[in-house]
Amino acid sequence: MATTTCNAQSMGMKDTHTIDRQSDERLWNQVIRREPGNFLYAVTTMGVFCRPGCPSPPPLRKNVRFFRTVAEAEAAGFRACKRCDPKGERARLAQAVVEDACAFIEAAEAIPSLDQLAKRSGYSRFHFLRMFRDHTGLTPRSYAEGVRAKRLNAALRSGARVADAVADAGYGSESRVYEKTGELLGMTPGALRRGGEGEVIRTAFADSLFGRLLIGATDRGVCFIGFAEPDDALLGDLRHRFPRAQFVADDGGLASAVRAVLGFLEEPKQALDLPLDLRGTAFQQRVWRTLCRIPIGETRSYAELARMVGNPSAVRAVARSCARNPVSLAVPCHRVIGSDGDVTGYRWGVTRKRALLEKEAEANRRVEGLSLKD
Repeated sequence: MATTTCNAQSMGMKDTHTIDRQSDERLWNQVIRREPGNFLYAVTTMGVFCRPGCPSPPPLRKNVRFFRTVAEAEAAGFRACKRCDPKGERARLAQAVVEDACAFIEAAEAIPSLDQLAKRSGYSRFHFLRMFRDHTGLTPRSYAEGVRAKRLNAALRSGARVADAVADAGYGSESRVYEKTGELLGMTPGALRRGGEGEVIRTAFADSLFGRLLIGATDRGVCFIGFAEPDDALLGDLRHRFPRAQFVADDGGLASAVRAVLGFLEEPKQALDLPLDLRGTAFQQRVWRTLCRIPIGETRSYAELARMVGNPSAVRAVARSCARNPVSLAVPCHRVIGSDGDVTGYRWGVTRKRALLEKEAEANRRVEGLSLKD
């Protein structure tokens, strides 16, 4: 925040509240706690307006005014804080810089150096690195490694020879890929190339509270749970994950798994007791295991989940891992919400996500009620 020392009267600012006084104390408490909110506060002695989560030292209460919009704050004579960027101008510029860097990385045959990327952006190495991390949750190197892994993944799924796929993706040798096979692919390159070839995926459909339900399972356990779409769409999703596998309907063999899922929808509990065959990168696996630690009836934000995973800056990578969760309900990605409390980002629809959370909260309240009676 700027350090100009002038007051509202000398600047001709309006010394009025634009939000009713009854709400002022609640808003002030949010400012002190640096909680996000849909309002702005201005400091008359500084001549600036801020977001409620501004990292600047808290002002004196008597010097604070509240506004609903940027236009109202500017009309009252205040200017935007340079630290919290309430108008989002610096954030939009940074987003454009990062998007350009990502496009450059994706188009490059070799991984660009940090110096190359920073020079291209026009910022110092330190500033560029911080911007990139803030917007992607990754370092440029980690992002580039992810791009290479996607190229390798796509080539192997298309049936390319392992040696050709490794070379085309930009890896120096097959040995480097096999050293990090779990981190990069979640399985060996040969297994990924085969796309489930030689495996039998057993399937079972059922009607559920959320529409049609499909469960897919290998010999190791349930590998897919999907619902709320037509049978063909659900089966198509599963076939895309295992393009060369053999699919066999097995309603009888999967009857207990189907009952468990239907029972969960009727009466939610902490976790579905099912053997699972989860295939993903090491990072995805870590996110999925962490999701199972969120108690029933509770939620976590993507930022909180990233901290639980042990990588606070990887918020976007965590969100992508949630989106790629192949076994909804068994791995409760529906328990993750936006930092502002908004229920968003669910593969099977926000309405169903909200319904699941409401059911779980009610089930949790019933359990707590019984505990109190005991």
